[in-house]
Amino acid sequence: MDTRRREVEMAANLTEVARHAGVSIATASRAFGEPDRLAPATLERVRRSAVELGYATPQVAAGTRTIAVVVPDAANPVYATLLKAIQGQAWHGRHRIVLFDADEDLRRERESIELGCRTDGLVLCSPRLPEDEVRALVRDTPHVVINRVLPGAVCVVMDAERGPTQAVEHLSALGHDHVAYASGPHGSWADEQRAGAVARACERFGIRLTRLSHYAASIQGGRAGAAAAVASGATAVIAYNDLVALGLEAGMAELGRVCPDDISIVGIDDIDLAGAVTPSLTTVRMPIARSGTLAVELLLQAMVGGTPMDATVLPSQLIVRSSTAPPRAPRR
Repeated sequence: MDTRRREVEMAANLTEVARHAGVSIATASRAFGEPDRLAPATLERVRRSAVELGYATPQVAAGTRTIAVVVPDAANPVYATLLKAIQGQAWHGRHRIVLFDADEDLRRERESIELGCRTDGLVLCSPRLPEDEVRALVRDTPHVVINRVLPGAVCVVMDAERGPTQAVEHLSALGHDHVAYASGPHGSWADEQRAGAVARACERFGIRLTRLSHYAASIQGGRAGAAAAVASGATAVIAYNDLVALGLEAGMAELGRVCPDDISIVGIDDIDLAGAVTPSLTTVRMPIARSGTLAVELLLQAMVGGTPMDATVLPSQLIVRSSTAPPRAPRR
C-alpha cells in the first residue's frame, strides 16, 4: 500500500470531526459545503477540529468522480429539488452526475442501479425495491440512500415522525375527530413511516383514522382518491405528499366539497407550489435540499475509506397555512 493511500485511510472522517467539534454531522457538513449558513464561531470550531484531526474534505480527497443518482420519478418536484442540491454539492469538487429515472417501475429501477454501479458511486433516492435486492445489486459499490433506512448502508433520512405527529396534533386542536390518510405508492418506505406516525398520533389524540388506498405520488393520484376521501366521512385528510394533497383538493372541488370549509387537507414535503395555491397548503416541511447536499458529502467520504454509520435523520416541521380549519360539524 502506498503512503498516500495509507494516509487517506487513516484520516478522520466527517463523523469524527462532528463529534470533536460538538456539532451534528449536518452542521459539520455545512462547514465545508455551505459555510455561509453557519455562525462564524461554529464554522471556526468545525474547521479547527478538521485541522487537528487531519480531515481532508471529500472533494479534495476523492478527486473528480462520476456519481449515479437513481430517482423514482424525475418529474416529481421533490426529486427535482434533490437533484439540484446533489448537483450543486458535487459541483464544488467538479464531480459528474449521471441521472437515472426509474419512472416508478421496479424493473427500470433494477436496471438503473445495475448501470449506476459502473460509476464511482451511487445515490439512491427512495428506492422501491426490496432491501435484500438493493443490497445484492449495489454489492461493494460506494452508495448512500436518501429517505430510506437500509441496514449497513449510509443513509440520510427525512424525519417521518415529528412533522406528521404535529399535523395530527394540529387537526385535533382544531376539533377534528376523524382523519383519513391517503397513502402513496406501493413499496414506498417513506409512506410506511408516515402512515405509521399518523396512526400512532391518532391513537394518542383519540382520533378515528381511515387509511385510504395507495395512490400515485402525483396530482392525478390525489384526484383518484378524492371520492374515497369524501366517502370516508373524515373531516380532514393527511396526504402522502403535497402533490397528492393538491390532487385531493382539486378532485373534491369537482365533487362539490370546498377546502377547508368542508374538509381540511394536509400535505407533506412543502414544495414551492404548496404556498402558492389558494388555499395555501398546510404541510410538513421536509429537509429535501439538505438531504441531497449531505448525501453527496457522505458518499464522497465513503469513496475515500469512510465507514458506514447509523442513519442520519434530518428534522421535519409542520407549516400551518390556509387549507386547515375547524370542522363544520360539532365534535361528538
